[in-house]
Amino acid sequence: MDAFIKDLISVSDTTIQILDKNLGTEQYVPLDLSKNNVELYNLNITEPTVCQDYIDKVLGYEKGSVAFGGYLEERNLYSDKESFTSSTAPVRNIHLGIDFWCQAYTKVMVPIDGIVHSFKFNNVPGDYGPTIVLQHSLNNHTFYTLYGHLSLSSLDNLKLGKAFYTGEVLGVLGTPDINVNYAPHLHFQIIRDMEGYLGDYPGVCAKNKLEHYKGNCPDPNLLLKF
Repeated sequence: MDAFIKDLISVSDTTIQILDKNLGTEQYVPLDLSKNNVELYNLNITEPTVCQDYIDKVLGYEKGSVAFGGYLEERNLYSDKESFTSSTAPVRNIHLGIDFWCQAYTKVMVPIDGIVHSFKFNNVPGDYGPTIVLQHSLNNHTFYTLYGHLSLSSLDNLKLGKAFYTGEVLGVLGTPDINVNYAPHLHFQIIRDMEGYLGDYPGVCAKNKLEHYKGNCPDPNLLLKF
């Protein structure tokens, strides 16, 4: 285990809230959106209302308010989106962050002190919609966290270098018309090297790039501990 991963794990011994603090950790329910989930075989999961209905079913059964999961999950969720299924490149369907599926306008909380690295409205179908990237310093390490599928208002009054502190509200979740046709959720991703990206970074990769992205985007749960 390298030094950065050890330091990331050591940030907290307990779960770090990523959404509204009124949503206790007991309200978070694991969700499987992988292509191997037999419950999804006959569902058009690419349709936001169908996806939301399935999430609501899982939450109702488990009596929860937030469905979460998806790190390195191979999904069919992107199969209708040209940018993921181009005939000239390998299919991208392996998810590199954790998704937190919850009601639109739910508050997003900062899990660790940082400053604004960049932000952008990524409005290409299948992308993140409004996105914020924070930069963090942890001992001798610099790394980044990405927050995708926010509301447009979450980008108001931002500026590069603006400081955000642990537990502070960063923004709120967007609606499907703003988050580029997904059921409301937060995409949260840890990135070691932004590789020149600003306000964006791949959140889904192809199998032939998995080893690179797995190394550059470690499991967010090392920090959050859900």
